[in-house]
Amino acid sequence: MIAGVDWIDRFVRIATGAAIAALTVAVSAQDFPGKPIRIVVTFPPGGPTDAVARPLGQRLADTWKQPVIIDNRGGAGGIVGTEIVAHAAPDGYNLLIGTAGGMSINPALHPNLSYDPFRDFAPVGMLVINPQILVAHPAVPANTVRELVAYAKAKPGQLNFGSSGSGTATHLGLELFKSATGIDAVHVPYKGGAPALTDLIAGQVQLIFISIPSVMPQVKAGRVKAIAVSSAKRSLSAPDVPTVAESGYPGFEYSNWNALFAPARTPPAVVSKINAEIVKILNDPAIAQGLSSQGADPAPGSPESLAAYMRVDHERWKKVIRSAGIKPN
Repeated sequence: MIAGVDWIDRFVRIATGAAIAALTVAVSAQDFPGKPIRIVVTFPPGGPTDAVARPLGQRLADTWKQPVIIDNRGGAGGIVGTEIVAHAAPDGYNLLIGTAGGMSINPALHPNLSYDPFRDFAPVGMLVINPQILVAHPAVPANTVRELVAYAKAKPGQLNFGSSGSGTATHLGLELFKSATGIDAVHVPYKGGAPALTDLIAGQVQLIFISIPSVMPQVKAGRVKAIAVSSAKRSLSAPDVPTVAESGYPGFEYSNWNALFAPARTPPAVVSKINAEIVKILNDPAIAQGLSSQGADPAPGSPESLAAYMRVDHERWKKVIRSAGIKPN
């Protein structure tokens, strides 16, 4: 009889504890945020990811009446900053602006990372898609993807394709393009996109994938010519340039992207509250226009859609890395 009473007493305590825990989560979400929020950016100030973070952080601060601190933690291709948030408190006050490199490519390229993007993070929502643009030196006798592929196949191994470094998104984009089109081109890695563009203009390399804002002035000046954009849809910042997919290679897609993440086990109600505010900000025409002018197409969505997109992106790069035999620097 006493054992039965003890069992009932334990059951009541467990049920009461679960109810209190659920109520605590609800209250914490309702009261969130009650202190400053930190958003970690995995690159130095002034870069494209930082340019997304700062207007976003300012709007969040204005709405929530709490400071939003942009914490730039560059290093190791985004690994340093990503690790910080992976191991931070799961309370909604530590957020990460993740990138394709940090969340999709690095986990496929580095087998011994200290974080797992699918295990250690709670997706909050996509922020922007950063399409890359394929540009060529004016001496290349091709103005479309079909013409370029025909020319490259007529001269196998004679075209030099620059990138911002071995294992970077621009290098992997080249390998994806080679696989999709069946061309043979020589990869020439640089220490960043700027020197690769300089050598393209000089004719040292004939082709590169590069961010749209960094090259459009050169396109308009006739120093290089735009062939296609890498995204599934045309970019808002280069609407007249066709995609690779619509140029005869359906299914081709690759972009850099920025998305917001929280540490795993962050309360779902808190994640939902942050997501709702982010979607509202990205749908603001003033914010959207400002981001698009920098080559960042706003792409607000749900945590679930971000998780699905990230899985597809990771599998894409894992396949490219394996088939091309790419190794980390």
